[in-house]
Amino acid sequence: MRYLLTISALLLTLTGCTETVSRDAPARILAMGDSMLAVHGATGQSVSHAVERSLGEDVIDRSVMGAKYFYALPISGSAGLNIRKQYVDGNWDWVVLNGGGNDIWFGCGCGRCDNRIDRLISKDGKRGTIPGFVSDLRQKGSQVILVGYLRTPGVTSPIEGCRDEGDEMDRRLSRLSKLDRGVHFLSLADVVPHGDRSYHTVDLIHPSAKGSTEIGKRVAEIIRKTEARRR
Repeated sequence: MRYLLTISALLLTLTGCTETVSRDAPARILAMGDSMLAVHGATGQSVSHAVERSLGEDVIDRSVMGAKYFYALPISGSAGLNIRKQYVDGNWDWVVLNGGGNDIWFGCGCGRCDNRIDRLISKDGKRGTIPGFVSDLRQKGSQVILVGYLRTPGVTSPIEGCRDEGDEMDRRLSRLSKLDRGVHFLSLADVVPHGDRSYHTVDLIHPSAKGSTEIGKRVAEIIRKTEARRR
């Protein structure tokens, strides 16, 4: 019973919601993706909240728990479970984007995922769903931050078997970022010290509030440094 209560509390903590955007919204930063961004949204401790605190400005967070790039159902897809459909029109200088983990974990169970990864992004970073989506965002005038794979602390985790696939996704996202100066890859490979569980929730999948804060600080630093160079 105690375990069930713990899981119930965790699910409440993890719940994220898709923010609406009014015509008068002053925000210039949009976040889209899955639970790595959405986690702790209800408690004000998500990645986007950390970016807001670091930069002192609003971020519109459209990320949704369980969101995927390959999602066929139209109604729930439009509600944000399809990452591409999280986008809303706005004067976005920056789009913070993650995703693909659910496509791999639920799509092929972290095994024999080569075809699924190729559909997401080719080895050279030039083709696939993610490069196509990033290209669309760039054509709208936004700079894009691609947030990489959050490593586990090296202890047993439900997604420990996805490590190789996560590493490969990172390599391909990095290659994509090198094709366009307006695309920035944020590696999270060095965020979690080996054996340190404090950067994850008890499920060892999602970032803890501490982990989300660290990711948000790194996102904000990319924005800050990039804009400083342009002044």
